[in-house]
Amino acid sequence: MKAVALKHRSFISMTTGFHAQRSSRDGPDVTLLTAPMYHSLGFFFALKAIALGETLVVMERVRFPDMMRAAEKYGVTQITTAPPVIMWMARSGEMMRYDLSALKRIFCGGAPLPEEAAERFSSRFRGVSLCQGYGSTEAGGISRMIDAKECLQRRSAGRLSENVEAKIVDPLTGESLSVGQHGELGQHGELWVRSPVIMKGYVGDEEANAKTLDAQGWLKTGDLCSIDENGYIYIVDRLKELIKYKAYQVPPAELEQVLQSLPEIIEAAVIPYPQEEVGQIPLAFVVRQPGSKISELEVMDYVAKKVAPYKKIRKVLFVNSLPKSAAGKVLRKVLTTHATSAAVSRL
Repeated sequence: MKAVALKHRSFISMTTGFHAQRSSRDGPDVTLLTAPMYHSLGFFFALKAIALGETLVVMERVRFPDMMRAAEKYGVTQITTAPPVIMWMARSGEMMRYDLSALKRIFCGGAPLPEEAAERFSSRFRGVSLCQGYGSTEAGGISRMIDAKECLQRRSAGRLSENVEAKIVDPLTGESLSVGQHGELGQHGELWVRSPVIMKGYVGDEEANAKTLDAQGWLKTGDLCSIDENGYIYIVDRLKELIKYKAYQVPPAELEQVLQSLPEIIEAAVIPYPQEEVGQIPLAFVVRQPGSKISELEVMDYVAKKVAPYKKIRKVLFVNSLPKSAAGKVLRKVLTTHATSAAVSRL
């Protein structure tokens, strides 16, 4: 764990960006905050609400039904959340119990949201804009969607936020790569950003600072991304989480999106598992829908029909739930520890 030093200027800059778009909205917002206060997103939205005179609904513990009851009770107009909540809202029959007529938008971030889950959500909640965003503690808010038209770009994480510069860089050579043209995505590479929002640095860790920040003020996000001709950012995966299968690199997020398109699967996470002959294989942890009896072979066959041969899932473990942080991110280190335990040592 690293301690990140953030500047007052960072929060001021992000708040002014939200203030600039208030004129297009009707009345003050009532925000349901699900991110914890010690998380950069939760802390920022709390400060923003105070600065802009908004109403903030804070929950002591975040459970799906409790969230919906709070949204109904306080007439919430917007919610900040992570993909697991979107997927639950899109599929759960419980949602019909709640009056969410005041809800106008949901800010979703923290992990890639499967395109099918976004479509399913929007079909159920036709008057609610699903606004995806992307950022980190170190870089602040990198990109987001700000209107209904942008929110239709399901696969992207939105356009660059105010006052943010970005470029795509070859992580091996450091050379800048091209963005998309003529309807095609740009080249995949590491996203570098520069803005008044980025961190001052890691506290007491000059080695990490030298690896993350360059002399021109660019911050290396560690994310493999591409940018299209309209400025939308597409996140492939974390560079350090790519699975090295033989001579290929396999993005876990791509496989997770395929898995989560299966109606019998609630959620899934893919991690690398060491195998001497090939280096690493993709191993999937899968949470089945209640009553589902879908088998490991059926899951692997489904994925194999949708991806290149080297990207196929090689092993599936069924679990009751995935371990997550308070911010809703899957704890991959916990899954890796579980995968390498005695229970699956015969892989």
